Amino acid sequence: MRVLTSPQLNPATETGWRRRWFDIIYRHDSRPSRNFDLLLVVAILASVAVVMLDSVQHLHARWAHVLYPVEWIFTVVFTLEYVMRLVVVRRPLRYAVSVWGIIDLLSILPAYLSLFIPGAQSLLVVRALRILRVFRILKLTRYVEESGVLMTALWRSRRKILLFLFTVITITIIAGALMYLVEGPNHGFTSIPSAMYWAVVTMATVGFGDIVPQTAAGRLVTSVLILIGYSIIAVPTGVYSAELANTLRQTEAAQRDGRGCPRCGLEGHETDARYCRQCGELMPTPFSC
Repeated sequence: MRVLTSPQLNPATETGWRRRWFDIIYRHDSRPSRNFDLLLVVAILASVAVVMLDSVQHLHARWAHVLYPVEWIFTVVFTLEYVMRLVVVRRPLRYAVSVWGIIDLLSILPAYLSLFIPGAQSLLVVRALRILRVFRILKLTRYVEESGVLMTALWRSRRKILLFLFTVITITIIAGALMYLVEGPNHGFTSIPSAMYWAVVTMATVGFGDIVPQTAAGRLVTSVLILIGYSIIAVPTGVYSAELANTLRQTEAAQRDGRGCPRCGLEGHETDARYCRQCGELMPTPFSC
């Protein structure tokens, strides 16, 4: 897990309460920091559970007087956390515009926006804004070390995936225009966008059945599109899996050092390995190898 260091706060030059709270909030190698992370994860899960329960109509009607104050308690807690993250770093703006800073802001902003929407007619909008608080679940990825590997693999495969999406969009436009021409409004294909929606559903092999081709030519196009859908549905999975395997290999290689076993000569041990994983010989320390 990456730790915010010199760009925001240099622990070597900062002392006092800022240094202590920086270590608690941003580091994960001490008991106070681990306890802070654990309490924050529990608060995130509990707040998301409150939002989900509040979306159930009969629970909202019966327990709104309890769920609403509890939700505001969580909002205050996450607000204090967000403020502390800004205060203890050297460059608050840099954190505020980072991915984690935006996620933290999105987790509390809807609650405050709901206070500035007047009128009974806006209650439905307020409810919609409150649902956006489920963004808090994204804060959990900060505490999952493997999420960095997944994001790295996704970023490395972005060009291939974008090319794949562009190809799918092209096929969708062509198929939509063709079905609009073949079937027409009389058979439910009232426009090219509606035909494109049908093409997406067909290629995804979902098949809602709300729009169905009636002519022989339309069914032929449908059959071809279904076969294309089966052919391309595994492409992004394969691309991402290959990049993920490559990233995992590089991660494992980075975690190993160049010490060779004095008995069998095997290399590629873990950096903290004391014995050879092949013959069991005592390994030289990193300072003596």
